Order: sequence, then structure tokens, then C-alpha cells
Amino acid sequence: MALEKNFFRQVMGRFATGVTVVTTRHQEVLGGLTVNAFCSVSLEPPLILICVDLKSQTLPLIRDSKIFAVNMLTQQQEELSNCFATSTPERFNFFCNATHHTAVTGAPILDKTLAFIDARVVAEYPGGDHNIFLGQVAAMGTAERTLFVEDGFEQQHDVAIANGQNGSSQHADPSPLLYYQGQYRHLGNLQRKPTLTTTGTAHEDGSN
Repeated sequence: MALEKNFFRQVMGRFATGVTVVTTRHQEVLGGLTVNAFCSVSLEPPLILICVDLKSQTLPLIRDSKIFAVNMLTQQQEELSNCFATSTPERFNFFCNATHHTAVTGAPILDKTLAFIDARVVAEYPGGDHNIFLGQVAAMGTAERTLFVEDGFEQQHDVAIANGQNGSSQHADPSPLLYYQGQYRHLGNLQRKPTLTTTGTAHEDGSN
């Protein structure tokens, strides 16, 4: 089965993804791991999912705490991605020396990321050699804005994040760290085009 597994990795590697670090806190213990198996699931209620290797030391921390945060990395944060992907004392004893703060759940929010989602585990499912955690959004934010969610998606509070926490002092939007075919990638010059979701410009079938 080794050949099939390698080919499966190659095929899945053709799907470009962003890079995230999923973090959690159980009592006073911090945990984190690099994850690209992350996606949104639902808008109402706001749900996301992550997949965590069954051998990960972070998995029992998420399971016991029932909280996690997804930190979307910028292209300047390759070092953090590498650290949270390896089994080193720096990761397990010093949380990769990553500066962080909290939003709602108490899960660590890494400083100066592209964006974050703070979530509470509402369900978990077996997924072969991984475990699937479904999380309901408690807070989310970018460098410019944080949204706290209370008692559902209808009641919200906007709070600006100060520079030095999640935000960046630069005016330009930071670029995401990408992963494609087993390597980190950076965005080239963006070519902006209208999308099918632009109101009044296109229908789902592509006709005008």
C-alpha cells in the first residue's frame, strides 16, 4: 500500500491550500500543530472543521479542552509552520516561542497572523488515521477587525485589534503562506477579476 499512499499524497498535493496553525489550551498546557486540512462547513450556524492526526500530541488537548483556534499564516511565518509541524522541545515545551493572545475561548491566538477563527468543539468524528473536529465559531478576526459572537450569529460585537496583537502596522494586506506539491508557495502579482458571486453580474449557470 506504500505506493498507493504516496500517489494519494501526490494527487492531493495538486490542491493548493493555505497554511494554518491550530492551537488549543487545556488548563495551563498550550498545544499547537500545523494543519492544512481545514475548511468552512456552515454559515448558519458558523461552523468549521479541522482534521488532526491520531498520533498528534495536540489531539487529546483539543478533545479535553473542547476549544481550538485556527491561525492563518502569512508568508513571513514559515518558521512558525515548520516549528509546529515538528516534534521538538521548542514546540512542546516552549510553544515555538510564539507570542499570542486570546479572544473568547482561551485558545491561543498567534500574533500578526493573516486571520484567525476561535471555536468550540461541537462534534468529533473518526476519519481513518485522523480525527475530525467540528467547531462552532466563537470569534474571528483579521488585522483590521475582530468579531465576537455571543449566543449565536445574530448578536455580534466589533472590536479593533491593536497593532502588536493580531494586526500589522503595515497598510498593505499581508500575503498568505500557501502549500502546493509538498512545498511552501507565495502569491505572485494578483490579477483581480470579477467573480460569479458579484451581485447582479452573473448567474449560477454562467449566463448574464
